Amino acid sequence: MYNMSEELYMKKEYHSILIKTLGDSPKLRILDFFLDNPLFEFTKKEVIDALGMSKQTFYKYFSDIENYGIVIASQKIGRAKLYKINLDHPLVSMLRNYETKISLQTDEEEIKKMKHGPAKAKV
Repeated sequence: MYNMSEELYMKKEYHSILIKTLGDSPKLRILDFFLDNPLFEFTKKEVIDALGMSKQTFYKYFSDIENYGIVIASQKIGRAKLYKINLDHPLVSMLRNYETKISLQTDEEEIKKMKHGPAKAKV
């Protein structure tokens, strides 16, 4: 079944600032997913499905992210654990600040381009 969120995380034109500037590694893609959804909790399966990532790749990198406390288990429903980004983690704060600064810088550059417009040919 086709999933719109999967398209958002797999297609290059939709890549986030983090992915565009720091690289498209599996660990960064997992982090980016949680950073993009700070108010929500997800099962591992939901993250795997949204990213279109293999289970093997996901589990290889997720354990580091969890062990360092970047993503935390927020609750358990039956046998399933729900995870969310740890907004108090220093790396999470740094990455959020980085995203904001790069976004503002990109916006400023776009505004400058719009103000100056395309170069006019001399007649």
